[in-house]
Amino acid sequence: MELSKVTTLMKATALELAILTGHLVLYPSGIVAERLSPSSPTTGPAAGPDADPSTDPATGPSAGPDATITPGVRPVVLLHGFVDNRSVFVLLRRVLNRHGRDCVESLNYSPLTCDLRSAAELLGRRVEEIRARTGHAEVDIVGHSLGGLIARYYVQRLGGDTRVRTLVMLGTPHSGTRVAPLADAHPLVRQMRPGSAVLRELAGPAPGCRTRFVSFWSDLDQVMVPVETARLDHPDLLVHNIRVSGIGHLALPVHPTVAAGVLGALDAGGPVTRGAHEGETGAASVA
Repeated sequence: MELSKVTTLMKATALELAILTGHLVLYPSGIVAERLSPSSPTTGPAAGPDADPSTDPATGPSAGPDATITPGVRPVVLLHGFVDNRSVFVLLRRVLNRHGRDCVESLNYSPLTCDLRSAAELLGRRVEEIRARTGHAEVDIVGHSLGGLIARYYVQRLGGDTRVRTLVMLGTPHSGTRVAPLADAHPLVRQMRPGSAVLRELAGPAPGCRTRFVSFWSDLDQVMVPVETARLDHPDLLVHNIRVSGIGHLALPVHPTVAAGVLGALDAGGPVTRGAHEGETGAASVA
């Protein structure tokens, strides 16, 4: 292996260990579900579940009483990965808030969850609650690892494409991962294995799916085996795959370069052309 590649790998590993240490410190703060600020649906012509999101003046529960109203900005739902919680999104949430995303909410699904489909149904109920409370017709979702797969199931299989404008996925095992074979005792891990029933469902036809998918995958992601499994390739979906170079799995939700990419992906979420498919972008190097 070339010296430069060894150096890059060592840097990425050191960063993963540092992030893991910091996350273990923050983890207890994310165990309890976040407390939502009081908010009521907006009034006027843009209010209601069928409102036009381009004219909706709603602000979300993250905004304080003196917050500036940002017209047309959809709420963002953050969904964590396996054996994790909402604390993984502390830094990403700050970036989104600083750039005008006033309504950002994190969803914790139970660590006792044994079926990805059940978690997707819970996500659907949360999305409906947010729509009713804010008056926005649509939301955006950012999912890390398993969280991206849960959100994708909601969009593709439970009708969520009428509710979700853009789904951003960070290190999500779209084709299944072979990492840690001894972890197969957990049902959720088995559902993330290549060829599982859930992944076969997701690989099936999805005609007319309206959601825009953006999938970030890293060439040094040691949880995605092989790393290309975090690419989403599906003939019926509008997909934008973004390769990130120089960081590992845990760094994806916290690295500034990725956060900027997520923000750009959400801001670029315009009208979707059915059946369209975007190709691979160039690598975003953070080495």
